[in-house]
Amino acid sequence: MESPPASGAPSSPIDPLDRIRHFPEDVRASFSRYLATGDVAALDPVIEAILTDYIPTKPEQPLSTFPGSTLLMEELGFDSLAITEVVFFTEELLGITIANEEILKVRTLDDLRGFVHAKAPGRKAS
Repeated sequence: MESPPASGAPSSPIDPLDRIRHFPEDVRASFSRYLATGDVAALDPVIEAILTDYIPTKPEQPLSTFPGSTLLMEELGFDSLAITEVVFFTEELLGITIANEEILKVRTLDDLRGFVHAKAPGRKAS
């Protein structure tokens, strides 16, 4: 069992930007734009980067080139473990909660984008 810090202060939460420090600069810039403006559309490159991190078999082309109708499991090869990892990472990054029954409705890239847009705190596109 670890001892608490000598100062007695609780550990601070991890900065969301630290969670994505391994993402390309343009993805980090998009996330910073989301944080600054609340524009959930700025999360699209972040969603693709998260998927790229957890996809079981890396595609030959970037996910951004796939149509929105691409099926996550059947066409991209995501399994339930990879989807769970995507969900956990997204929950921690955005400070949201995603219920199992909600994620079961997400089947395509567009479903995932729309779902994250709806759940993320911020300004929704009109």
